[in-house]
Amino acid sequence: MSKNKWNERFSKEGYFYGKKPNEFIREKSSLIPEKSKVGCFAEGEGRNAVYLATLGHDVTSYDQATAGLRKTEQLAAEHEVYVKTVQKDLIAEKVPANTFDAAVMVFGHVPGESQAKFIQNIIGSVKPGGHVLFEVYSKEQFDYKTGGPPVLDHLYDPVDILNWINPYKCLHFYYGEAERIEGTGHTGTGHVIQVILRK
Repeated sequence: MSKNKWNERFSKEGYFYGKKPNEFIREKSSLIPEKSKVGCFAEGEGRNAVYLATLGHDVTSYDQATAGLRKTEQLAAEHEVYVKTVQKDLIAEKVPANTFDAAVMVFGHVPGESQAKFIQNIIGSVKPGGHVLFEVYSKEQFDYKTGGPPVLDHLYDPVDILNWINPYKCLHFYYGEAERIEGTGHTGTGHVIQVILRK
């Protein structure tokens, strides 16, 4: 979706994907060392960024939609934590390299031609030895209709992802079903790809 569409979605009352963190991130967050500098990418309304901040991390949240970033700041205030918010087009604009101890991305979907650049921007932001954790919907999700973009080209192919992460140490890779009840945006069993890598 365009920046305007995301701003429109996130300007509505409530949190489209809820206020609780993604289950994969919650389960695997212990891999991130204490008091790490963490970047959250395509983070929307901030549920994962705020969760990581409550664990004591120094968190920066990136999204193209200013309405989502405002929601992030509101959610952080509710939890009495601070999250730095940065408006950025993660396809067109590079994040500073070797900045974070860890990076997180949840359901950041972009057109197929831009996916490799998007993922490499995230990986590039992490210092050598740091971790990258992400969960996205696979192309199989197109038939599930429980969330994610309704455009096949914006979903991910596991072979592509394996090729993109091949230079790094893969600690976890999963391709299959997962139950995701997240606000009104994700509404049941879907088909996901999960990655944890060490740079």
